Amino acid sequence: MTSRQLPHWHTASAQGPREHNADAVGAYVAAGGAGIVFALADGVGDRPSAARAARTAASAAARTPVEQGPVAGVLAAQRAVLALGETGDCVLVVAVQTDSGYGVAWVGDTRAYAWDGYTVRQVTKDHTLAQYFRDHDQPVTPRMEHIVTTSVRTAGEHEIGTAGITTGGLLLTSDGVHKTLSGQTMLGILGMPDRAAAELVRTAISAGGSDNATAIVVDPPGADLTTEKFRVAA
Repeated sequence: MTSRQLPHWHTASAQGPREHNADAVGAYVAAGGAGIVFALADGVGDRPSAARAARTAASAAARTPVEQGPVAGVLAAQRAVLALGETGDCVLVVAVQTDSGYGVAWVGDTRAYAWDGYTVRQVTKDHTLAQYFRDHDQPVTPRMEHIVTTSVRTAGEHEIGTAGITTGGLLLTSDGVHKTLSGQTMLGILGMPDRAAAELVRTAISAGGSDNATAIVVDPPGADLTTEKFRVAA
């Protein structure tokens, strides 16, 4: 089992104009220091069952052994949610520490961004009806942005998205953050050491976001976070 240096990370979550905060995060380091697994889930709908599904999924995914990879984390979350015996569902993004960065897997419209201390770049692709229509050069309506085409409860293994991050830093967000804030705004906030997650969430809610807002920020090792940011590729 390889021992890896653990990154510096912080999380934040805030309830938007909803009855329930159905977002959840998980992070777990197994004994022996093999690495860390991060998970961020967003319940589908505004019901207690959606919140339970998100908490269950994030916890199960985060406790997946690092060596099994991020897809195994999504599948573990699926088994755990189905075992609840309820109708609640959620979307999920999982990031697993590797020797070169992070392996990422997702379903739905939670996102992962590569963050190197100077730029932020989206590495996931939303599983939404809007994205499907864009990919097929068809018109998109605002409502399509909120209709997911995969979820923890329903996704087949072949439908799980995958990506890799080698920048050393990482940002995971629920749609209450990334569908409210521009990439440039998020980049500026990421330059706030130890405050970025909280500021992303606070800014999204203050900007009139209509959903719950949650973020996990993993700082790149050795990044000069006081350097002026000059480019965004979100």
